[in-house]
Amino acid sequence: MSADTPISRRLNNVKHIILVLSGKGGVGKSSVSTQLALSLYASAPTARVGILDVDLTGPSIPRMLGVDGHPVHQSTDGWVPGDSVVWRGPKKNAMIRQFLSDVRWGELDYLVIDTPPGTSDEHLSLLEHLAPVHDRLSSVVVTTPQAVALADAIKGVSFTRAVNLPVLGVIENMSGYACPCCGEITNVFSKGGGKSMAEREKVHFLGSLPIDTQLVELLDSAQPQPQPTTTSDSRPLESSYSGQEQVSATDVTPVTQLNTLSGTGSETNGHTTSTHAPTRTFQVLERYRQTPTWAAFKPMAEYIIEKLR
Repeated sequence: MSADTPISRRLNNVKHIILVLSGKGGVGKSSVSTQLALSLYASAPTARVGILDVDLTGPSIPRMLGVDGHPVHQSTDGWVPGDSVVWRGPKKNAMIRQFLSDVRWGELDYLVIDTPPGTSDEHLSLLEHLAPVHDRLSSVVVTTPQAVALADAIKGVSFTRAVNLPVLGVIENMSGYACPCCGEITNVFSKGGGKSMAEREKVHFLGSLPIDTQLVELLDSAQPQPQPTTTSDSRPLESSYSGQEQVSATDVTPVTQLNTLSGTGSETNGHTTSTHAPTRTFQVLERYRQTPTWAAFKPMAEYIIEKLR
């Protein structure tokens, strides 16, 4: 039976938590995390997907999804963060704990967590905090075809075994180049290294993703989404990075409207939240569906969904 902790209570209505790992930096882990979240969200009209970036020293997810620049809102029921903070040592651990225990995650089918490269303090802290919900954890390992990246990916798989973290599969990113004119894939690096590594390590190979200039342009140019509007019967949200300003619970937008993809979260802990805020629609999703990598990632997402059922 899971321990009753602040984190377990916050994540009580999150069905599946997927950690995206990589043995080294520069393999496109954050872009894969973004594609995974978007693909899961597109899998069904009612899918509720959240995404958390715990790469505290180099967060990329807010920029890629066009939510960079949102303020931090405080309420009596917790924090709703917009930006990550660059800290070291114990403060990293405290920030990760705060993301998990103080944020109102609401009801989610999937929570995708983009982790830093390697197996650092953040990974150990994250798994320690998520221990009460370990039965809902799984992971995806990202690599590229180069030998150096594959060697580090093997270490990442070894790490998952050491901490008893299930691996849904390996994704070989930057596997070839997708021509923006005809869509033909041309090999740039070596080919098939990710699949061979997965077979040797006896983990599932999810598939390969090409270098896609359309995807790069999309993630680089994602525009910030407008903040939820207020009505005459609700005061504007107060925001403060210092956490000193007080706001009533009825004026707080749930986190599911700020940094989850569906923007249709439900209420938690008995508080009432204004229902006047419009449903958030991410234009980035429609543009993502037009990229060559959408067709390549779709079967991977379908496999993950089926595996987690």
